[in-house]
Order: sequence, then C-alpha cells, then structure tokens
Amino acid sequence: MNQSDLLFLVLILITSTSLIVLVVQLVRSRRRKPGGGEGDGRAGWWEGPWDDDDRKR
Repeated sequence: MNQSDLLFLVLILITSTSLIVLVVQLVRSRRRKPGGGEGDGRAGWWEGPWDDDDRKR
C-alpha cells in the first residue's frame, strides 16, 4: 500500500463519516418537528445558560 492508496482510503472515510452525520441530523430534525416542535424542553445550540443573565430580576 503506497501513499496515494492511504490518502484515498482516508478521503473515503472522511466522506462517508460526513454523509452519515448529515443523514442522522436530517432524520433527527424530521422526527422532532411533528411531535412537539420547539417546545420539547430542549434549547437550541444558540441558547445557552448565558441567556439567563439578561433576565430582569
């Protein structure tokens, strides 16, 4: 196995992993929408604990 074969295998691994992650994200987002939408108790990635600091007390 030479260097170009190894590079080819690494590129195939990266591409297949990216495709699997994309498919999993699409399936999860489609499964979540009809049931409860945004109100299922989980915040989005942009909403963190720092949003609580802006709340009036």
